[in-house]
Amino acid sequence: MGSNHAGLTELPEGIFSLLDTDLYKLTMQCAILKYLPDVRVTYAFTNRTSDMRLNREAYHWIEEQVKKLGNIALSPEELQYLKGTCTYFNDSYLRFLTTFRLQPSEQVKVLFKPLKDTGSAHDLGDIHFDIGGLWLHTILYEIPLLALTSEAYFRFCDRDWSHTGQEHRAYTKGIKLMENGCMFSEFGTRRRRDYHTHDLVMQGLTRAANTASERGWKGKLSGTSNVHFAMRYGVPPVGTVAHEWFMGIASITDDYEHANETALRYWVGCFGEGVLGIALTDTFGTPTFLKAFKKSLPTVAEAEVDTVDTQLPSAPLPAISATHTVVDTKPSGDQPPHLHVTNVDPPRSYAQTFTGVRQDSGNPLEFVKMMRDFYDSEGITDKKTIVFSDSLNIELCLEYMQAAEEAGFIPTFGIGTFLTNDFNHLSTGTKSAPLNIVIKISSASGRPAIKISDNVGKNTGDSDTVNKVKETLGYVERKWAAGDEKTRWGVEGQEATTANVQE
Repeated sequence: MGSNHAGLTELPEGIFSLLDTDLYKLTMQCAILKYLPDVRVTYAFTNRTSDMRLNREAYHWIEEQVKKLGNIALSPEELQYLKGTCTYFNDSYLRFLTTFRLQPSEQVKVLFKPLKDTGSAHDLGDIHFDIGGLWLHTILYEIPLLALTSEAYFRFCDRDWSHTGQEHRAYTKGIKLMENGCMFSEFGTRRRRDYHTHDLVMQGLTRAANTASERGWKGKLSGTSNVHFAMRYGVPPVGTVAHEWFMGIASITDDYEHANETALRYWVGCFGEGVLGIALTDTFGTPTFLKAFKKSLPTVAEAEVDTVDTQLPSAPLPAISATHTVVDTKPSGDQPPHLHVTNVDPPRSYAQTFTGVRQDSGNPLEFVKMMRDFYDSEGITDKKTIVFSDSLNIELCLEYMQAAEEAGFIPTFGIGTFLTNDFNHLSTGTKSAPLNIVIKISSASGRPAIKISDNVGKNTGDSDTVNKVKETLGYVERKWAAGDEKTRWGVEGQEATTANVQE
């Protein structure tokens, strides 16, 4: 790595723990094991900062690191941690994890397309990943492949930076947030500069949390989305569900009008009422989601050990009267779960049951107002949580915190790239911009998988399917001037401003 990275080669490279991923990948894998173990999917990689290309040397390093993913297994200590901490994981899933192995030689191809092929290690080009297989077996690739790509770029392409000061930088950010009463979690695995940076950030944040506790501040470090670092630093692992769950189920059922409701129903069916209770609203636009969110919640029987449901119904749920609810029971063969009715009075809606919602696209201030109007119209007076997770910095967290509190919500924040990839060039002191890279599920059961979101800049997937679904759902297009994908954390040599950090 050169003199700017003294000792870095002695630190862990790449990915060496199955838990070095976001919690919601594991929760979704748990639900897939129960309901959809035979569904095949593909994933697509996008570099939104397309002018920031990798070189051939970085490509070869990624290739080697991807091969090593096949050697990773859950350790006995990690299994005990999951049993004691993530009590929502059923025994069937934990047993599955103890024998689970990624098989990159069969599931992942790494491709490199040079702009000008001279054969040199320094040839610049575009990286592509060809990812496919059973959803159950491939869902854990997204986070490691993104983290590896980011690490490769900053090992071999932009080397003008240092880890020096990263712990203190994270500590200062944590102090600023917590002294102002902000509750937040670290969400930065997928676009971190490297593992060592992530470790330094967690050191700084936990030190700041200790200071906040000693001084009696209201603000708090709520945890981290990364299960490995949660275990390492003794903070809660946080997260519920990703867009991927809604995207996959919509694609499998080919029923976008009822996809949100089906996804919610089976989520509660896997984990139970009131568990993992932050709902993600924007996969097909928040207004469409809220139509499902207000519907009655089935009371789901405790899943039997080793029960595996193998498909989801494509039809909408049956109507539920004021004194009845639907219960999942063990299926017969490959049939969808049977439904029978038990007396429950009164039924509760998903909106009543879920702790709150996550805001991940569009204008956060408009989202706060929309959710306030929604809960009021439903007569819901419980104090709900809004988790903000879209391209945050300190200034934005404090602005959104004030707006959410004034509207009667409990605000909390998932802060990612601003913590784990915030660097300046050593030679000039100017911004060393992070990569903006994503991997999204692109098909399930042979049909395209898409995401629409609350901002046109985050639409993903087959454009014909996107347009068809928008027409089907009566989707109203939203463009947000602050939502520029290429500048969300600043551009090379220039810090992001409040105007361009958002999406």
